[in-house]
Amino acid sequence: MDTAPPPPSFEAALKRLEDIVRQLESGELSLDASISLYEEGQSLKSLCEARLADARMRIDQIQQSAAGTAAGTRAFDAQ
Repeated sequence: MDTAPPPPSFEAALKRLEDIVRQLESGELSLDASISLYEEGQSLKSLCEARLADARMRIDQIQQSAAGTAAGTRAFDAQ
């Protein structure tokens, strides 16, 4: 039975994405290698965006009381 490996963590995906950007910016890759890395980068970008959206939704849902316990929900405000 062939199972796909689990997706990388957010941190691992972001690090790999940064590595891909450096390689593409170097200009030393062939066209085919550049296209392949670009496609991988797009997939990692989507994964990171989904993880960030999920984290934001979780933050939006948690509101702590003065005692530090979950007391309700509120919207997340990044400002």
